Amino acid sequence: MIGILAGMGPKSTGPFVDLVVSSFQSLTGAKNDMDFPPMMIYSLPTPFYVDRPIDHKLMEKTICGGLITLEACGVAFIAIPCNTAHLYFTELQHCIRVPLLNIVNATLSQIPKSAKKITILGSQPTLASEIYQKGLHTAKLTCILYTAWQKKIDQMIRSIKSSAPIEVSITLWEELSKNFLEAGVDTILLACTDLSVVLKAVTPFFQIIDSSACLAEAVVKKWIELEKLK
Repeated sequence: MIGILAGMGPKSTGPFVDLVVSSFQSLTGAKNDMDFPPMMIYSLPTPFYVDRPIDHKLMEKTICGGLITLEACGVAFIAIPCNTAHLYFTELQHCIRVPLLNIVNATLSQIPKSAKKITILGSQPTLASEIYQKGLHTAKLTCILYTAWQKKIDQMIRSIKSSAPIEVSITLWEELSKNFLEAGVDTILLACTDLSVVLKAVTPFFQIIDSSACLAEAVVKKWIELEKLK
């Protein structure tokens, strides 16, 4: 059984499960209900506030508790569709005995060779941790980030989490798109699962590497791998 620790934020849970189902169909040709893998989904509220610093000890403890709960359900492995949670990946893996998939590794492995200039759309804590920048640097890829851009990205995340009309986020996206084009950006690394809802409402002018979609594909491939071992 697949374990998914979601709810970070709550609105990203449903779209991620949809991505797993779609990826499973794409990779296996599944058609009937019985063709799909069993999943245990735990939508876990976490102490993340867009207007204040993260209490890292409390956040890690909360997520670890969620992982332990899922493990007790008998899952074979767990995926966390939240980039910020991966700031504590090593510690979280030590909380459980089953494998924990890494959204950062899954995403970086999907960056196309055609990418020249990349920017990252993610929460301020994720960007500050440089978990993605380090991987891009190792791959010798140019990453462009500006404080002014991050302010708009944070505003967009706040808008989504507060249930503001989608038009607010679309306006911010359009402003950012102009900034990206002027800077020569050709690829966007979407490192915030909440932002996936915006992409469904717009037509991007860039290559989009969606961390949620990359993790969903990694979930399916891991399941297929385990099934072959049976």
